[in-house]
Amino acid sequence: PLLQLTSLIRPAARTMGFVPETVLKKRKTQEAIAKRKEEEEREAVAAAAEKKEKIFKRAEKYMEEYKAAEHDEIRLRREAKAAKSIYVPPEAKLAFVIRIRGIIGVSPKVRKVLQLLRLRQLHNGVFVKLNGATINMLRLVEPYIAYGYPNLKSVRELIYKRGYGKIDKKRVPIDSNAVVEKALGDYDIICVEDLIHEIFTVGPHFTQAANFLWPFKLASPTGGFKKKLLHYNEGGDAGLRAERIHELIKKML
Repeated sequence: PLLQLTSLIRPAARTMGFVPETVLKKRKTQEAIAKRKEEEEREAVAAAAEKKEKIFKRAEKYMEEYKAAEHDEIRLRREAKAAKSIYVPPEAKLAFVIRIRGIIGVSPKVRKVLQLLRLRQLHNGVFVKLNGATINMLRLVEPYIAYGYPNLKSVRELIYKRGYGKIDKKRVPIDSNAVVEKALGDYDIICVEDLIHEIFTVGPHFTQAANFLWPFKLASPTGGFKKKLLHYNEGGDAGLRAERIHELIKKML
């Protein structure tokens, strides 16, 4: 009789679909994890869309700012010409410096200045904020460098085509906005256009932006240099070439 009773209970339990409590708990936990993951993915998509819109609006604002500055300069030139006067543009705040000579015959003082400018290798290029101290440094190492005042197109091409950042002391290609945001997000520089704007306008966080950029490794210029030992004003390559630096940058990209 006992065996018969047991045999009757077992099929009944199976038909009732009995599930152990541990399985129920595990299933409930998995459902909660899946739901949380789905919510996080939804929030991430919404945040990415919002950030994309923010970046797009900033880029538009920067373009309007660049155009306004260009139109103002044209207007001031015309007004000066109409008044039979001379238009004197404001002093440049930004320079792009390229090392054009090696280490042979370099004095310790010049070598130190080149190190401070982060120009440790031939054809390295860096952005430099112009002030009294940096101008004196550039004059001291003038026979070993070519420098000038880059335009917006040159700054943009350098960063997009040859731009590498420094993250955890490693050279990382700037292939996405995330790279810029990771290093400079604390300074409200969250995309490549923010970085370009900060460099070109020499903004309040220029030092952090310039230090984030790894020194540009440029190629030898197309057609080579003319005379490295002579100053640019004497038909050579060394020294200040003002706005014409963009011609050299174009050859070395």
